[in-house]
Amino acid sequence: MTKNELVDQIFLKKSFLCVGLDTDLKLIPKFLLDFEDPIFEFNKKIIDATKDLCVAYKPNIAFYECLGSKGWDSLEKTVKYIPKDIFTIADAKRGDIGNTSKMYAQTFFETYNFDSVTIAPYMGKDSVAPFLEFKDKWAIILALTSNESSKDFQLMKEDGEFLYERVMKTSFEWGNDENIMFVTGATHPEKFQELRALAPSSFFLVPGIGAQGGDLDKVVQFGRNKEIGLLINSSRGIIYAGNDKNFAEKARESALELSNQMKKYF
Repeated sequence: MTKNELVDQIFLKKSFLCVGLDTDLKLIPKFLLDFEDPIFEFNKKIIDATKDLCVAYKPNIAFYECLGSKGWDSLEKTVKYIPKDIFTIADAKRGDIGNTSKMYAQTFFETYNFDSVTIAPYMGKDSVAPFLEFKDKWAIILALTSNESSKDFQLMKEDGEFLYERVMKTSFEWGNDENIMFVTGATHPEKFQELRALAPSSFFLVPGIGAQGGDLDKVVQFGRNKEIGLLINSSRGIIYAGNDKNFAEKARESALELSNQMKKYF
C-alpha cells in the first residue's frame, strides 16, 4: 500500500485506528475452541465487527508462531481475510544480517503479503535495507517504544542526543517517508513534539493507548501532521472487551469509542 492510499483511507473513514490481533487461545471465548481453527474464527469475527472503523490491522506474530504450523496457517488465513484497502502490519520485530533480513522480508512481503513489518534496527543498515527493496512495502522501525524498559537503551544520551533520535535520523539515510515508519509509544506523550520535529512527514505507529495507559489527546496534540501521520494501535482493549458469545459486538463498541474520539481531529 502506498502512502497516498493509506492517507486516503484515513480521511475517508475519519479514523487512524489500528486493531492489534494479539490472539491468545487462553483468552478467547471458550466456545470458539470447538472450531477447527479457533484463532482464525476469532480474528474473522473481530475483523467483521471493526473493519469499517479502522485503517490497519496488526497481528503480533509471536501469538501465531508459538502454535507451530497451525498458527502460521491461521495467520495466513487472517491476512487474506483482511480487506485489501486496510493496511496490514506484521508485528514481528525482525532484524538480522542482510541475507537473513532478506528472507524475513520475503516471508512477510511475498509469502504472507503484509504491507509492513516492524523492525528492530540494532544491527544497523544491512538489517533494515532488504525490507526497503520491495515496492509499496514498509519498514516500521522501533524508535521509542511503549514498554517500561524502553529507557534502558532508547533514552541513553550521547553528545546531547538520545539513542532513539539517532535511530530516526540515521534511518532517513536508508529510506524515506514513503517506506519507513517509526514505532513511538503513547506512554511517552511528552516526547511527541520532539518526535514530530525529527520526522515531520513520517507515519508513527503508536502502541500504548488503552491497557498501557497512553493518552490519545496528548499524542494527537503533539504528534499529528497535515496527513494525520499516526496509526494508533489498540489490541487488548478492543479484542478482549468481551469474553462470551457477544465478544465481537463488545469489540466493536470499544473500537467505535476510540474511532469516535478520532473524528474531532478531522
